[in-house]
Amino acid sequence: QVQLADSGGGLVQAGDSLKLSCAVSGRMYSYFRMGWFRQVPGKEREFVAGFKWSGDSVNYDDSVKGRSSISRDSKTNTAYLQMNNLRREDTATYYCAVDRTIGAMTWRVEDMDWWGEGTLVTVSS
Repeated sequence: QVQLADSGGGLVQAGDSLKLSCAVSGRMYSYFRMGWFRQVPGKEREFVAGFKWSGDSVNYDDSVKGRSSISRDSKTNTAYLQMNNLRREDTATYYCAVDRTIGAMTWRVEDMDWWGEGTLVTVSS
């Protein structure tokens, strides 16, 4: 069983940077995948970025590629999503999530086994 606590959201201006955190409780295996998703009210939750807990197989959605980076601190069991040059369209609730499936290749909402509660990011112009 894994528990996730995401944090770090807030109100920022367009062009600013923000670093989201996801504190992980429980045993994480190197083949587990950690992903960040976001959701706007009335829309489906969508994939933002993700990687294997081992640190490889990093993926970014095109909407954030080049502006974001995902990382982890193995000592504190915390994952991060650094977002730079934020845009109004980045406004959403951001969720970290974990998939425990060996060899999984897709980043669908239904693939993920555990979710954080979400942290709201609001970007004003």
